[in-house]
Amino acid sequence: MSRARTQRVESIAAHAVLLVAVIYALYPLLWVVSLALSPEGQSEPRAVPWPSSPSLDNFRAVTGWGDAARSWLFVRQLSNSLVVSLATAFTAVVIATPTAYALARWDFVGKNGGMRTLLMTQMFPGVASAVPLYLILDALHLLDTRSGLVLVYAATAVPFAIFQLRGAFLAIPVDLEEAAMVDGATRAQAFLKVALPAARPAIAVTSLFAFMSAWNEFILAATFLGRESAYTLPVVLQRYVGEYNTQWGAFAAGAIVVSVPVMALFYVAQRQLLSGLTAGGVKG
Repeated sequence: MSRARTQRVESIAAHAVLLVAVIYALYPLLWVVSLALSPEGQSEPRAVPWPSSPSLDNFRAVTGWGDAARSWLFVRQLSNSLVVSLATAFTAVVIATPTAYALARWDFVGKNGGMRTLLMTQMFPGVASAVPLYLILDALHLLDTRSGLVLVYAATAVPFAIFQLRGAFLAIPVDLEEAAMVDGATRAQAFLKVALPAARPAIAVTSLFAFMSAWNEFILAATFLGRESAYTLPVVLQRYVGEYNTQWGAFAAGAIVVSVPVMALFYVAQRQLLSGLTAGGVKG
């Protein structure tokens, strides 16, 4: 067999494997879409799960379309999720970036102990601290508020972001910053104009993970939020799953609505990640 023919066969085999993997990954999502578009909330068993008469009734039920009061409530709950998730990602990156840079560039008393302490915080699930966090928020009068939820989420997002960004700064050659300082830049300027652009891909990914962790979190939000107008979207979705009855159509429609902002943000982060790969370089 000629080399060209061997390469063609290998290419066809690789594309076939990738096609099977994509179908395997997308098939459950197709069922979710089918349930969301089924008026009765149940899809007939078939190889290609697509409803015979698609309808947007489940999406109207979730978003309250046509009912001004319910529609405004859904917009309020959507804004709660967006504000809390964006504020959590922003807080985590703002606090973690200079901290991670200091841990990556300098040696100081308590550095190793601080790193171990941060690592220990990642060993416990967030629900383990639900009771003390509830008492703290209650004492600060921050229950049923976005600010309280941001503080709770940031408490777990900041250590994770520090570890992520510390590795990114360690991978950036110190010579780049030293060259900038030789040219007259201060340490702060070297950090802002050299280290930060070079770490932009890691910052984008860390922000995305912090956003997604806050966006999808349910247990703490259900514990600290009591008013319906203060709910985030994961708490809203839970009401469609009852002890004796589950509204699968509405739940699937809600899951799609919840996923759209995350997919949009991931797309934006992907573009920022690709553009950031060439940042921070020096001219030869």
